[in-house]
Amino acid sequence: MRVKNKRMKIARIEKDFSQEQLAETVGVTRQTIGMIEAGKFNPSLQLCIGICRALGKTLDELFWEEEEEE
Repeated sequence: MRVKNKRMKIARIEKDFSQEQLAETVGVTRQTIGMIEAGKFNPSLQLCIGICRALGKTLDELFWEEEEEE
């Protein structure tokens, strides 16, 4: 079972981006962003980097999974 990406969602909201706006910025569909946030899609490294750039975060800040996280 994949962990929901709450950190990505929080960073997106802090930047005042809708899923649609973030999707347009990184070149994917809104559904893709929603699936990443829900933990139902594992993005490529290239997409992760694009999301990080758009949100002003590092890969570790958004995508590193700690053992304790549920």
